[in-house]
Amino acid sequence: MIAQPVIKGKKVKLQPFTMLDINSAYLGWLNDPEVVRFSNQRFVQHNEQSCKQYFSSFEGSQNLFLSIRRLVDDQQIGTMTAYISSHHRTADIGIMVGEKKVWGLGFGLDAWDTLIHWLFGMVGIRKITAGTLACNHGMVKLMERSGMQLEATRKHQEIVENELQDILCYARFFND
Repeated sequence: MIAQPVIKGKKVKLQPFTMLDINSAYLGWLNDPEVVRFSNQRFVQHNEQSCKQYFSSFEGSQNLFLSIRRLVDDQQIGTMTAYISSHHRTADIGIMVGEKKVWGLGFGLDAWDTLIHWLFGMVGIRKITAGTLACNHGMVKLMERSGMQLEATRKHQEIVENELQDILCYARFFND
């Protein structure tokens, strides 16, 4: 199992998600159609029990579930995950910036870059992957700004707002 320290970026710190992070703000994000617009979480009505079950799925695994907090005031603004394969030295990462008042202010990119650098440097990961819907322009921009490159496209994989959407698969290798 990978130790989950507090990882500091320029604007955020990433720390292990705990049961205390399952609060009204977190539940609000998961049930906000705008926040989960491009996520399959939009099909689920979340409650405290469903969140505790998801949290428990990380116990005993090498995967990471992290709380994103602003450095200036320690406010919880989102979450990140890293699904790690130590055998292949790969990680697939994801992010949800749930606090809409910080959207577009660089907190998501800082969290993303901070986790990528930590995974490459401290964990010895050789490749990091992530995916998003083609219509999620903010996420595409975040991945490209972080140095990730388009690796594959899954054509017409999902339907969003009655339109077929591609899933874009991005990757970044250590020392890219």
